[in-house]
Amino acid sequence: MSVAFRRESDEEHLEPRPDLPIPPGPNLVTARGLALIAGHATLWEDRLETALATKADEAAVKEVRRNLRYWHARRATAQVAPIPDGAVVAFGTRVTHARDGSPDQTIDLVGEDEADPTEGRIAFTSPLARALMGLSVDDVAPFKAGGKTVDIEIVAIEAIPD
Repeated sequence: MSVAFRRESDEEHLEPRPDLPIPPGPNLVTARGLALIAGHATLWEDRLETALATKADEAAVKEVRRNLRYWHARRATAQVAPIPDGAVVAFGTRVTHARDGSPDQTIDLVGEDEADPTEGRIAFTSPLARALMGLSVDDVAPFKAGGKTVDIEIVAIEAIPD
């Protein structure tokens, strides 16, 4: 039979999924963040062992390897930042701030992989973190949020406790 009449499988035309995107810039982490990254890497290593032992389908193994590459890259490039002194807002600080009369809010400035806004941890690369960096207690800075500019006052700064 001619190759022209042969039905090729749909999988032959699938593009491979690209690796998970690595955030640009330095991979600054806190000690907690480094432990989280190591935990994720171990988790995906275990999942790969399980997938290979159970002879999981090729797509599942590829997905596990994709995630594992991401966490290995993050662990390899992690730079534990020195503990800040708390005099100014910096990576690794816990910052309490007020916005235009709203109740005070406390956030921790952490690395990309440790960030969890619902837990009050934001990435040091976020717009809010960048607006606060370098400020001291009682400093007020404008910040554009939701299409309007609000004033943010720094109420307290401390190093994130272990």
